[in-house]
Parts: sequence; structure tokens; C-alpha cells
Amino acid sequence: MRRSKRARSGVKSLYVGKSTAFKLFLLGGVTIVSAVFIWYTFNVIEKLKADTRSQVEKYVRMWQLAANSNMSGYELQFIFDEIIVKANFPIVVLDSERRPIHSRNVADITVGDNSPEALEKLTRVAEEMVEQNGDFPLVYANESDSFVNYFCYGDSAVINQLKVMPFIEIGIIFAFMLVAIIGFQNIRRSEERHIWVGMAKETAHQLGTPISSLMGWLQVMESEKTDCLNPQERQLLDETLSNMKIDIARLHKVADRFGKIGSVPELKPCNLNEIVTDAVEYYRRRLPFEGKGIQIEFAPENLPETWLNPELFGWTLENMIKNALQSVDSKSGLVTIRTSHQPTKKRVLLEIEDNGPGITAAAARKIFRAGFTTKKRGWGLGLTLVKRIVEEYHGGHIHLKKSKPGETVFEITLPLEPV
Repeated sequence: MRRSKRARSGVKSLYVGKSTAFKLFLLGGVTIVSAVFIWYTFNVIEKLKADTRSQVEKYVRMWQLAANSNMSGYELQFIFDEIIVKANFPIVVLDSERRPIHSRNVADITVGDNSPEALEKLTRVAEEMVEQNGDFPLVYANESDSFVNYFCYGDSAVINQLKVMPFIEIGIIFAFMLVAIIGFQNIRRSEERHIWVGMAKETAHQLGTPISSLMGWLQVMESEKTDCLNPQERQLLDETLSNMKIDIARLHKVADRFGKIGSVPELKPCNLNEIVTDAVEYYRRRLPFEGKGIQIEFAPENLPETWLNPELFGWTLENMIKNALQSVDSKSGLVTIRTSHQPTKKRVLLEIEDNGPGITAAAARKIFRAGFTTKKRGWGLGLTLVKRIVEEYHGGHIHLKKSKPGETVFEITLPLEPV
């Protein structure tokens, strides 16, 4: 037993270690790639902004030289139209009182729009431009007077798009990471499923030989009964053989259940209350071994027939009842099972309640996970098997409805018709 316990601990530790290492590797890779993308993108943005500023400085000098030269109005207009206007970033020119007098490439503002709304918006845009990039004075001088205008500019559309790129890149990377995690979990579940199926099939196969042998020895014992036995000995032998038949039938049922794992089970119309009753009576006969003060109560409601596999669903009930019995106090334990019908939703409900200490919130999130157990002994496969039988084989659903000290309720819903 000690070696088996160490083996279970070693298998779980190895599996958890590999899973944690994969997640850490994935997280570290995503972090490094994200950091490189962000650094590169912002480096490109800074270079583009430096190029834009250098270009603006040249525009401002050219504009100011042209404005202070002896060029004709046509020549000045040509420089403005062919050089200044063709800039691919937004421009706003302010007068000496910082009121907008020219603009280019400003969103939702057409050239020559002097409406109050347009001027108000250009004023706000110019303030943002000055805050981000500063302004450039344009000094105009003539023989009698001089005045100053201010040239303001904003980031181009390309730069604004690049500013969003890091967030898009991070989103794409995390999407790939999510897909990788989901894929890893699916692979893990597939591996677990193959392992369970293989173990179940091998168990059924290994049980088959001794069961057949026991049945043969039982026939031999029955054929060897003689009249030389006194009535008391004969009665004892008959009771022993009867109990042996019951136990052999039980072993045969267990082997049959394991043999059905991994195959598509055959569903047929069944009375759920009868299956629950069989499971309850099976454990009531064993209550003296669990504790003299433990009770099992069954509160059935009239139910229509439900499509079930009696063997597999009986296995589910026995697992649930066994877990409940092991969690309650041996002197005052109570396990209550209820069934009900929801005609509008075309389904039946099954509740298994116990008055044990309850399940913690941390454990409640993991109870259906393979390998998780709160018991000192066990592989943590009982509820995982139950979930698979209920949801994959019967199209139902199982969940922990509530849990607190003195009241823990598991709820199973089953469709009336096969899914």
C-alpha cells in the first residue's frame, strides 16, 4: 500500500511538473515576443516622428523664406500648393493671436471652411498639436512692421496606425497562446481518455478469467453436495453458495461496466427510480460497515421513462453514494437522494445530498478534474468517470449545486430523449 501511494504521488507530481513547465515556457515565450514587437514598433514610431519633425522644420524655413522674399504672389502660392499642401500629416497655422487661419489634412475639416464650428475644432486640434509636438514661429517682416504666425502639426495617419499596432500584436499573440493552451488541454484529455479506456478494457479482461473460474468452482461445490451433511451444515453451505453467487454476479457486473468504457453504450427506456432504488438498497446492506448511525433516504417523484444505460448509470449512482457516505459522520450521517421531473424542459433531475463538512471553494473548482482527490487514498477518478458517463454517454449534466457545512448537494440533469 505504501508503494502504491508513492507511485500515485510520483505520477501526479510528474504530470503536474510537465504541465507547469509547459505553461511557464509558453508564458515566457509570449512575454519575450511581445516585448520585442512592442520595442520594435515604438522604435519605428520614434523614427517616423523624427523624420516628420525634420520635414516640418524644412517646410517652416521654406515658407518663411518665401514669405519674406520678393517673390510674386503666384510664386508664393505655387510653393504653398506644391510643397506645403502635399505634406501627409495634419497642419494648422495660427495667427499672432493663435487663431487658426490655415489648415490641411485635418479630419472632418475641409479646406476653406471658416465656419464657427470648424474654427472651434481647429483651435482644439491646434492645442493638442502644440502639447504633443510644440509649435514653430513664422516671422513675417516688411519695411514698416513685422508679425508672427505659428505653424503646428500632428502625427500622420501611418504613425497613428502604428500606435495601435502593439495592442493588436499582443492580442494576436495572446490569441495564439489561448489556442495553444486549449490544444494542449485537448491533447491531455485525449491522452487521459485513451489511458482510461485502455485500463478499463484491461481490467475487464483480467477480471473475466477469475470470474469464469469462480463460476466453475461454484458448480463443482453444488454438485458435490451430499446427503451426509446434517441440516445445520447443509443450511450453512446453501447460504455460503448463495452469497457466493451474489458476489460473483457483482463481479460480473463490475467487469461488464469496465468493458463498456470507451464504447458507445446502448441506451434504452428505463425507470430512473428503479435504478436509484437498486443502488440505495445495495449500500443499505453495507451500512453497518460504514457506521451504525448513517442513514440513506430516497424521496422519489413519479417520473416518465428516461433513456439510460442501466449498468453505467448504476455505476454513477454507486460512486456518488459512496462519496457521500465517506464524507458524513459515522454516528449522525445522512444521505438523501431525490428525483423530480421538469416537463417543460423535457428532463429529469437527480439530487444527492449529504450532511458532511462540505467542499471548499478551492476544491469545488477541481473535483471533476482527473487525478484530483481530497482523500488520503484514491486516484481521483471517481467523479471524473461520473461526469463522463453523465455528460458524454447520456447527454446530461452534473454539477455541484451547493456546498456548506451540513449541506452538500450534487445535481444531475438527464434528457428524457437520447441526444
